[in-house]
Amino acid sequence: MKYFIYARKSTEEDDRQVLSIEAQLTELKEFAAKEKLEIVASFHEAKTAKEPGRIVFGEMLTLIEKGKADGIISWHPDRLARNSVDGGKIIHFVDRALIKSLKFPCFWFEPTPQGLFMLNIAFGQSKYFVDNLRENVKRGLRQKIRNGVWPSWAPVGYLNNPRTLGIDIDPVKSVLVRKVFELYATGEYTLKSLANWCKEVELKGNRAKEIAISNIHKILQNIFYIGLMKYNGEIFEGTHEPLVSKKLFDRCQEILRKKGKPQHGKKYDFPFLGLMKCTCGCSIIAERQKGHNYYRCTKKKGICLEKHFLREEQLTEQVQSFLQKVSLSSQDTEKILVELEKEELQAKQESIITVQNLKQELADLESGLERLLDVFLTGVLSTGEYTGRKNKILTQKLELQEKIKDFEQRGLSWLEPAREFVNSLNTAEKILQTQDKKEMSTFIKNLGSNHILQKNPNLF
Repeated sequence: MKYFIYARKSTEEDDRQVLSIEAQLTELKEFAAKEKLEIVASFHEAKTAKEPGRIVFGEMLTLIEKGKADGIISWHPDRLARNSVDGGKIIHFVDRALIKSLKFPCFWFEPTPQGLFMLNIAFGQSKYFVDNLRENVKRGLRQKIRNGVWPSWAPVGYLNNPRTLGIDIDPVKSVLVRKVFELYATGEYTLKSLANWCKEVELKGNRAKEIAISNIHKILQNIFYIGLMKYNGEIFEGTHEPLVSKKLFDRCQEILRKKGKPQHGKKYDFPFLGLMKCTCGCSIIAERQKGHNYYRCTKKKGICLEKHFLREEQLTEQVQSFLQKVSLSSQDTEKILVELEKEELQAKQESIITVQNLKQELADLESGLERLLDVFLTGVLSTGEYTGRKNKILTQKLELQEKIKDFEQRGLSWLEPAREFVNSLNTAEKILQTQDKKEMSTFIKNLGSNHILQKNPNLF
């Protein structure tokens, strides 16, 4: 009788294998020599048996079906199968007398009804072990996520801490990932240009892979960066430190919704494109004719009173006139900033009361979460309803936490933006001096929205 030796080791269990493949082969050859069994070939592979589809195992059964061997020598039945499909194949081969003998150093088998019964039990125990292990792992992951710790690979910008089993901020990559959000929030960058920027600054994923356009899209949509975690459709609070503010994150989501898809490079550079809309509500498009840039209405809504093109030179004059109206001199800027400092002292005192009110709102939300869980446990709410309401409360809770932090650190949240606004008006004068059209367009976009383009320069 001729035998095949089969040894297997699961790749998922490299550090916890009872015997390596080399050790299995050595033991099996000694066992075969002791039992005086003829070995015609040895097969081995490093692949889990919890799912069917092992290539080497399939090749061995094909050779047995062709009559190249009569039996198999393996360390234990769980080396042959841990799933019902592969276990059923072995038993079916025994029933058809294609396999006349199975030999194991630590398990008895004979091709009799009793032997097949015991083999069935061994395969069933192997499958039960895998199924039970899977459930235990899932339960552990669910508990970990409930404790606020991400149970998988940390996203780029963070690191898995093997000592604490938590998630830490990557001191190098976190700065670059935060910059990705900031650049996209300006509205001047596409997903493709950000992917190219990541290559330029050598920002790679945690597995040293280059960050592609699809990765940029996932990063910008990942709520992990604002301190939340989404697991199986449910949102949880994380114990890790947020990388970006919710305000910045929401700004990126708004731009993602508007753009939809990565924008490809344009043949010509139109600095004021996307800045304004027509009086009829349609978008403005740009064309290049005879060496000049022209802007006009798309007329997608029908008849438009603005029938003519507007040359970029004329539009630039309107923009410059607008910038002159809103610009502040350095002297006026200093005066306003001094007054804002006085306002800040008073605002900090008033903010103490505001913080107390916000903290009470936060406590009410936390109580609401507990009541929601109690209602869910009584069976009144379905899992979908519970998840939806919980996600909404967690989002509100995060917004309140950011408001509280903002008031505690800076008094009132409007003071810092007010300073930035005043300083930006001061930069308008500098932009006028540089004559940079892109800078003009960016400034006006940041200053406000819903700009209307009209042919009459006095009406811009």
